[in-house]
Amino acid sequence: MRKLKLQMQMTLDGFVAGPNGESEWVWIGKRDESMFRYIIELAGTCDTILLGRKMTREFIDHWEDVVDNQPDSREQPLAQLMVNHRKIVFSRTQTTIKGRNLEVENGDLVAAVEALKKEPGKDIMVYGGANFVSSLISQNLIDEYYIFSNPVAIGNGLSIFKEQKILELESSTAYSNGKIVNKYLPV
Repeated sequence: MRKLKLQMQMTLDGFVAGPNGESEWVWIGKRDESMFRYIIELAGTCDTILLGRKMTREFIDHWEDVVDNQPDSREQPLAQLMVNHRKIVFSRTQTTIKGRNLEVENGDLVAAVEALKKEPGKDIMVYGGANFVSSLISQNLIDEYYIFSNPVAIGNGLSIFKEQKILELESSTAYSNGKIVNKYLPV
């Protein structure tokens, strides 16, 4: 059975975005090439991406722009994966959204994710947004958590944890840019 993996950027004070979805803090500091290679490697273990509707437009537009208009971008290897992977957007309000390899799911979240896990293929990755991820967490659908802890505090924002969740730390890797990637498993 395929696993549902969560990859999220998080501040030291536990937020995944500012109060209005701001995420510029993710790009503060220097780039670490080994961490970027790890992100590509992690994305390569999956062939399907789950997204919440609210973050989809920005996600699709960014990665398709890199693929189409920035052939020399250092992001090109990751962009190729993001554009070529199957993407499923969960929405209660929209039935179609424009984007390559993109489909919209309007059905029951738990039933849809459980069905996806039973399909053949590589694992499934979820990148966000905050409310969508929070729903997946509260329904105990996440199999592996990859939390990128950023050396910044923002004081207020969006959290993905709405109730107590006990996780087991499987691994932790510190990078030269001050970020730490912790892999957690549900207990």
